Amino acid sequence: MTRAAMLLLASMISVPAWADNGFSGADTAWILTATALVLFMTIPGLSLFYAGLVRTKNVLSVLMQCFTITCISSVLWLVLGYSLAFSDGGSANAFIGGLDNIMFGAISEDTLAGSIPESSFALFQMTFAIITPALIVGGFAERIRFSAMVVFSAAWLLLVYAPICHWVWGGGWLSDLGVMDFAGGTVVHITAGVAALVAAVMLGQRRGFPTHPMPPHNMTLTITGAGMLWVGWFGFNGGSALAANGDAAMAMLVTHISAAAGALTWMAAERVKYGKPSALGAVTGMVAGLGTITPASGFVGPGGALVIGISAGIICFLATNYIKRTLKIDDSLDVFPVHGVGGILGTMLTAIFASNALGIFSGQEDINIGSQLGIQAIGVIATLAYTVVVTFAILKFTDMVFGNRVEDDEELQGLDLVSHNERGYDL
Repeated sequence: MTRAAMLLLASMISVPAWADNGFSGADTAWILTATALVLFMTIPGLSLFYAGLVRTKNVLSVLMQCFTITCISSVLWLVLGYSLAFSDGGSANAFIGGLDNIMFGAISEDTLAGSIPESSFALFQMTFAIITPALIVGGFAERIRFSAMVVFSAAWLLLVYAPICHWVWGGGWLSDLGVMDFAGGTVVHITAGVAALVAAVMLGQRRGFPTHPMPPHNMTLTITGAGMLWVGWFGFNGGSALAANGDAAMAMLVTHISAAAGALTWMAAERVKYGKPSALGAVTGMVAGLGTITPASGFVGPGGALVIGISAGIICFLATNYIKRTLKIDDSLDVFPVHGVGGILGTMLTAIFASNALGIFSGQEDINIGSQLGIQAIGVIATLAYTVVVTFAILKFTDMVFGNRVEDDEELQGLDLVSHNERGYDL
């Protein structure tokens, strides 16, 4: 090869100048992949999972709600959400970020967040801001007015998700306190689960609940969506390491173990209680295992993950039955007992199984379990209380302006036709 050709080849493969400042191509490639996986969780994963669980006359409405929330959250994250969550906001502001990154104004191609471009970090975090309000859809499915859903989701993202994200991940007061939340036990699962419970209580039961059975109309869709969620969760938890390293690999490993253990445990519980395991129970247990391992995923080891998954399968199964059969709260798609309870359980168990002093069940951290349990409890209580109050206020506002719930005759007709003048199925 001639010298000129060698120089040309070298120039083509030369490392950018920002490599001297800590840029990593490997880390960037992984975060870009993880970002696509997390978006895949919402569209099509969560969309199909939820769509299969509702009745035929509402399948399109659920798909439309998830799709619309994806669009709304993306634009709001660009305009204001990212800045509120991750900008400094001044050293005295531990509650909310500042306004210096509105419209991603402080981000350029050369701006780094650790070893990756800040644009990739902002996009990765955008996918979390998308799926969190989308999870809430399961709490008010089949009875909410579309206009109310749109305004609620937008306001909730800015007033609930962004502040709590700042508290935990953006340098806020829970971060300073030492709360451990690797990928969203508090930020995603507790907030979404609690908001869904508040919405379910405020909107009331669907017509016919709980005396009339309302089984999923298409379990094939639900299991397909569940499989997509399982795969996408590797990006959700593994990507939260923000690097292609051992933390990411361990997070993916423990995520898979917990999901499998949660599914098997839920099936076993159904076998004991009802005589047969169900496909719905299997996928619900899987999601419970995934949600519960999320805050712990970068801190625990495989043994701890197995215990966390089994615990999720048992506790979330009991919580689901208690919410619907005893309290008779119509959290339509079990968002609170699976995500809310799972997020609380996982956040607390993180304080135990993150410890490196548990032998085969050890995690990665040198922590005092008792002290960390107290810190985790503060994080759970603060997240829960703030979410309840602000979610209640937003729903009160949307009810006054739009009316949150459709009319009785519209609910009987189904939201596909009422909200969109289309049918999910027209065969």
